[in-house]
Order: sequence, then C-alpha cells, then structure tokens
Amino acid sequence: MCRLFGMTGGSEPVRATFWLLEAPDSLAVQSRKEPDGTGLGVFDRSGAPVIFKCPIAAYEDREFAQEAREVESTTFVAHIRYASTGAVEQKNAHPFVQHGRLFAHNGVIQDLPRLEAELGSARSLVAGDTDSERFFALVTKLAEKNGGDVGAALTAAARWVAEHLPLYALNVLLTTASELWALRYPDTHELYFLERQGGGHHGDRHLEVASTAGTVRVRSAHLASRPAVIVASERMDEDPGWTPLASGELLHVGPDLSLQCEVVLNAPPARLLALADLDPRAAASQRSPQDHVA
Repeated sequence: MCRLFGMTGGSEPVRATFWLLEAPDSLAVQSRKEPDGTGLGVFDRSGAPVIFKCPIAAYEDREFAQEAREVESTTFVAHIRYASTGAVEQKNAHPFVQHGRLFAHNGVIQDLPRLEAELGSARSLVAGDTDSERFFALVTKLAEKNGGDVGAALTAAARWVAEHLPLYALNVLLTTASELWALRYPDTHELYFLERQGGGHHGDRHLEVASTAGTVRVRSAHLASRPAVIVASERMDEDPGWTPLASGELLHVGPDLSLQCEVVLNAPPARLLALADLDPRAAASQRSPQDHVA
C-alpha cells in the first residue's frame, strides 16, 4: 500500500533529511513489489509549496528517488506510491498541489465519472488520472466555497464520497505552510500520529525514524531540542507515544502544535469495497509492502 508521512515543527522551519527509497541491492527491496512513484512536498520561506517527485518508471527515476534530500520547511509531506489508478507518470505521483496546499492519499475511490460530475468547474484543478487528485479537487472546491475552512471541507468531501461512491480506503494528509490535517477512514489501513517532545521520549535525541517497509527514512538534528508532530502509515521508531487514529477520525495540528482530534465519520461507507472487489492492479497497490513477493 502507499506510504504516508507528514510532519510539522510548528511556525518555525525545521531542517530535515529524507530518504524515500533504499539502495537497489537491498534484500528488502528485492523481496517486495517496486514502488510506482515517490514524492516529497515542503514549503519555502515565503510559504509557497515546493515538490520533488518522480515516477519509478526507469533506472534514472530510481536513482533520483534514492538521493538524500535535505530540506527546510514548517510542514512536510512524503509519499511512496503503489499505483491503483493512473499511469506511472510524474503527473500521477503524490503529493499534489492546489491553491497553496499539499495533499497525499492512500486508498481507492471508484466511480470517478460521478466524482468528476460533482467537481463541476473544479475539474480544471486536476492534471492527472488518479482518484486521489480528484478527491483533493473536491476538498479544494468545498474550501473555496466555505471561506477556507480546510477541516470542514475535508470532512464534507469525505462524507460525500462515503455516501455516494464505492470506497476501499481514504487515508489522507493535507497541509498548508502552517497547519496539518490527517484523516483515517474507514479502518482498512492504519494511520498513526506522534506528539514528539524535543529530544524524543529520551529527551536528548535527534529525530531518526524509518519505515519498516524499507521506504521513508527521516533525520533531523533540529528536533533534538524542538517538538514536532508526525503522522505516518506505521509506527516508525520505538517511541511509546505513537497513537492510532480511529476510523473516521480527523486530526488537526495548528501552527502552535496544538492538536485537535474528532471522529467526523461515524458510519461505514455506504458501498465499502473489499480487496476482492478491486481489479488486480488496485488490489496489489493496497496490500502491505511486506506482503509483496518477487
């Protein structure tokens, strides 16, 4: 399944180094399905989004994805794509940018023609083929309509999809330069958050976290003394503070690192899909990377 990683250090920029893929001779890589894309989104000093992303369609792409990237930002979004819809092309790699916001998704939404009909003129925001970018456009449309309340727009968009479209999973990360939102729905895939104190739970250590799937790894010396909030598809280190989001739970992290958690979707999707309902490509994209074998 796609891997999500989000982080915010609050109103002051944090410097961090990201690795999104292991070396090609790694036994972990050899035993698993290759990812279809990688992406990292940050915000520059002016608050404008900056994205580094590529499909994994060629050896040169893989070399690009393996490079360590040292970046500085207030919020970060990283994504490893296992494609369920859309070609293996840069336009379909996450994260996506719309109206100064970054977005990444893990899951499957079906009946894209109906979703596009709901978008109306907001369809022009979509450049690629994915369900993810179309859902993001619905969030953007609703945020513009409600005066910029991103949390309310994300909730309304998820409720509409849950009521009207076949849905397997809708785990999402959405950030501005100063805020972060995460939604887990339903309980198909896990999503965790960590409210990390400066120095971690030992009190004196820099940040060094890694995915057990052999993908996202992040290091930050700044966080040896500064707090942060992290969201990820899995627990990424031994810190006991990792907390799973409940099904339908929306997390919001403010510029001051204040947390608000609320269950905004109480009922299951009207048309909940099982893995067996997906076509082989989509089903393969939703299995845990540990389940992929060569």
